[in-house]
Amino acid sequence: MKIPPSPITGILTDPQFRVVIKALEQRDGADLLNEGQVTTLGRGGSDLAAIALAAALKADLCQIFTDVDGVYTADPRIVPGARHLPEISYDEMLELASLGAKVMQSRSVEFAKKFGVVFEVRSSLNENPGTIVKEEAKNMEDVVVRGVSLDKNQAKVTLVGVPDQPGIAARIFKAIADANVNVDMIVQNISHGSGKPATDLSFTVDKPELLKAQKLIEGLRQPIGFDQVIATDNIAKLSIVGVGMKSHTGVAAKMFEVLAREKVNIDMISTSEIKVSVVIDLGKAEQAMQSVHDAFVGELVK
Repeated sequence: MKIPPSPITGILTDPQFRVVIKALEQRDGADLLNEGQVTTLGRGGSDLAAIALAAALKADLCQIFTDVDGVYTADPRIVPGARHLPEISYDEMLELASLGAKVMQSRSVEFAKKFGVVFEVRSSLNENPGTIVKEEAKNMEDVVVRGVSLDKNQAKVTLVGVPDQPGIAARIFKAIADANVNVDMIVQNISHGSGKPATDLSFTVDKPELLKAQKLIEGLRQPIGFDQVIATDNIAKLSIVGVGMKSHTGVAAKMFEVLAREKVNIDMISTSEIKVSVVIDLGKAEQAMQSVHDAFVGELVK
């Protein structure tokens, strides 16, 4: 879908008018094309629609008004010492959005990065400065960890004693994909004590998808021949994000040391160039987040 800017720019030149576009309106695609109307892009698409319009109009800045003052180093409801970020890169914002931070939706950030739209997340309740989201600058790497996120909406499924044969993992995850269940983290280890070449295969899904995934996997148990299925929703995913990880060593080790001091066991680990995520026990998640935040971000403001 293209957004022609001319109908809007024509009105903007007249000081007597302001352009107001309805948010969250769904329209039939045929009507949209025939009538030449502009509409939002799916449920919760007001942020995305604003970014798309800013791109079409070649705006210098797009302001996203919400109920918070911008992006924080952590959720202030969990970490009272979380601090406001004056700026953050597209990649960092995208990682935080995908890891459970609810300030912006991932699609909006992806679109802004693709079209180079600089946007500001700020409060509609006051005049405090917000957070500018923009392309990464060299000085951003001076900060190793920009933010800490916690996703409690996670569940884990483990297949024990999966035959260690080519194509088994593909068969399992194709069935999951065909059922429209989104998989996040995947870990495979050698299974001991089964008396045959086998692996234990674990993956995480969103908590509401757990029963669906569990039933699906149980249906594959006999055809594939694994021993058992273990499922739990008593987990959370704790993550640290920062472009500074690209130029600093020992970040993951420091995070693991902090968790060890808090007696928090790590079930699964996932990393990218600017992110480290771990799956931990839900009951210890908030304290773990506080401790990790203190170790990486709190030291910058002491």
